[in-house]
Amino acid sequence: MRALALIACCLAGPAVAQDLALPAGAVLTYEEKRDPGSYALPTGAFAEGAIPAEVIEGAVLRQSYRVPGDIRTTLQLLAPLRTQIAASGYDIQFDCKTRRCGGFDFRFGTEVLPGPGMYVDLTDFRFLAARHPDGGAVSVLVSRSAAAGFVQIIRVGDAAEGGVSAAPGPVAPTPPGDSGQIARQLESLGRVVLADLSFQTGSSALGEGDFDSLTTLARYLAAFPNRRIALVGHTDAVGSLDNNIALSRQRAMSVLDRLVREHGVDRDQLEAGGMGYLAPLTSNLTAEGREANRRVEAVLVSTE
Repeated sequence: MRALALIACCLAGPAVAQDLALPAGAVLTYEEKRDPGSYALPTGAFAEGAIPAEVIEGAVLRQSYRVPGDIRTTLQLLAPLRTQIAASGYDIQFDCKTRRCGGFDFRFGTEVLPGPGMYVDLTDFRFLAARHPDGGAVSVLVSRSAAAGFVQIIRVGDAAEGGVSAAPGPVAPTPPGDSGQIARQLESLGRVVLADLSFQTGSSALGEGDFDSLTTLARYLAAFPNRRIALVGHTDAVGSLDNNIALSRQRAMSVLDRLVREHGVDRDQLEAGGMGYLAPLTSNLTAEGREANRRVEAVLVSTE
């Protein structure tokens, strides 16, 4: 692929200067630099309830790119970057594709930059982690939608230089009854918060009554029988991680059961999982923030 967009910074220590060439037309969608900062670099696939990771400290540069056009495979995105990283003296420590990474659990257990700048198809993504003998590190996550490819690059090292641009915010909850917005967010961002759902405190049982978001989601799935949705539960940060992951998964299952039992959704179009408090929308330091973080999201898994 023709190198048009360059990332103008070094991958790691002062002895290694390397510009990564991305595909033609790549557009920077997110950039954040923290110095000092830290990054949990995944070193293996999701297994036994966790992703093995090494926490590395130093200047951290986080970037995501959108590559417009028909990207046929994620390998097309990753392979040239892998070659450049290895050529600059890095040791590839972990290189995986979708299921070998851990699938759903890996995607939601590792750091992913905010949408819509970064999008990850749960059925088609690749990840690479590399370390340099001088101590620097870089990770690359790639995926694609029907209209574009997406590249996330996180690097740690003294040479992670660059300005900080305005960052896209997290996915906003969809107002109840805004049916068109649910479909638009699923198609453009790949996920949407089902904001009108209600659960009693500490309970996994979905409240009684009709929820516009579920009616709309059921209509969407009926209109597009080739679509699959993952329902992902989230909690605030009160209580232990294990308990919150279990509670969030149970709440997602309650939503799944309601969609199948009362809305006639095909069970094969749905799956459910829970993230506990690992993926907050906002800070858990306020009551308002904790309330916003207690949610169930619908994630577009595939269109085939």
